[in-house]
Amino acid sequence: MVLPQKYLKYLACLFIPITFLSTSARSQSTTRPNIVWIVSDDLGVELSCYGDPYVATPHVDRLAREGVRFTNAQAVAPVCSPSRSAFMTGMYPQVIGSQHHRTVDRQPLPAPVRPITEYFREAGYYVCNGDARAALKKPGKTDFNFAGENFFDGSDWSGRQPGQPFFAQVQIFQPHRAFQHDPARPIPYANLKLPPYYPEHPLAQWDWAMYLESVQRMDQQVGEVLERLEKEGILDNTIIIFFGDHGRPHVRDKQFLYEGGTHIPLVVRFPDQRRAGSVRSELIATTDLPATSLALAGLPVPAHLMGKDIFDRRFKRRQLVLATDRKDETVDRIRGVRETRYKYLRNYYPERPYMQPNQYKRYEYPVYPLLFELQKAGKLTPEQQLFMAEKRPAEELYDLQNDPYELRNLAADPKYLKHLRRLRQACDDWVATYDQSTYPEPDEVLQKVQKQMDTYYSERARRLGEPYGTSDAELLDYWLKQMKQP
Repeated sequence: MVLPQKYLKYLACLFIPITFLSTSARSQSTTRPNIVWIVSDDLGVELSCYGDPYVATPHVDRLAREGVRFTNAQAVAPVCSPSRSAFMTGMYPQVIGSQHHRTVDRQPLPAPVRPITEYFREAGYYVCNGDARAALKKPGKTDFNFAGENFFDGSDWSGRQPGQPFFAQVQIFQPHRAFQHDPARPIPYANLKLPPYYPEHPLAQWDWAMYLESVQRMDQQVGEVLERLEKEGILDNTIIIFFGDHGRPHVRDKQFLYEGGTHIPLVVRFPDQRRAGSVRSELIATTDLPATSLALAGLPVPAHLMGKDIFDRRFKRRQLVLATDRKDETVDRIRGVRETRYKYLRNYYPERPYMQPNQYKRYEYPVYPLLFELQKAGKLTPEQQLFMAEKRPAEELYDLQNDPYELRNLAADPKYLKHLRRLRQACDDWVATYDQSTYPEPDEVLQKVQKQMDTYYSERARRLGEPYGTSDAELLDYWLKQMKQP
């Protein structure tokens, strides 16, 4: 795997060495700050500091109150392994061969791309990655789509030498499925208001409430991390970057390039609480996190990174590219260009339905069989029926200001032709310059992934007594019974 030739030519034209210092990193102190990433798995912006009326997230709220909250942060991929590959390297997955969830034959990263941890380690940092559920005593989730080893020195910063700065990734599993009930703060589901593309059905409302309770459980673990930093007396020399690896785990959200799949929370807290309580609305990408973190530590930012230092005074972004490819056994390819107001999506498989078979969603998402059964009964609204269509449009265009749920496709509306042409050209240019996932994967790869998914869910069903290979009606009946259990 090598970087695209057009991108290499672009790098060769830069009149700067392979690394340069971002302007926000120019004033360096003799004591470098610790950098802690708190990464929540499958987290949308359903947080009280982002205006959600149902959840209580006091610890993330504290970070927002004492730091900078970003309202337009986007994961460049809407599913775990490509997204995590992106924020570990500062590169788009489609550029480094990490675009499929999951890559069967993982390859080393193409030169000069390296994991962010290598830059920190070379600068004398201790680098660690721990699971918050185990109080960092066990390694945290990685799920990178590239080969390599020794990405981290340990799971906990307690392994560092005295006085050694550290770069830590704290992985919080919640609110990834299976959801966790919050007995301390249960959320009644009866009157929950859902996005209009989901049915106002008790099962859908219960599932959403369980997601929100899992968000609250996530927040409790954020509080535990903050408490430990305070007790150890290092909070005042630690920059905290809190974010979700991609959007929320619901049927029309995760795996897709709609806002529910890519819009994530991002909060940065500085030790001196500079910019405390401020809010920024620029478009931010998860690929920006490596460059930003290195710059905040006063370290050189490699020129090849596709992300930027978001605290550089020169930072600006008018457009942001989003992309997704195969998810487990489900073949797909969608590209998108996001501006502050407009979003363009290109479906490379318009002959396929949005709801094409995917075992992960079929067996773990109660709303999946619910939508099919309501469709059979003719009980879906027009907004809900859009996602259940047998085919997709080749192009989609949305005015996010007037249509935040992305329900009115304007691609065929002549009044929006100039926006369509602008964003279509931007997509063409990005694909031609960077995208190395043009060709379908070999059949043997797809067969291998299909077999893996069949084996995993059939064995899980036998082990846990869950349904497998059943009809939508039988699956729905199973979930309705689960909902009624205390």
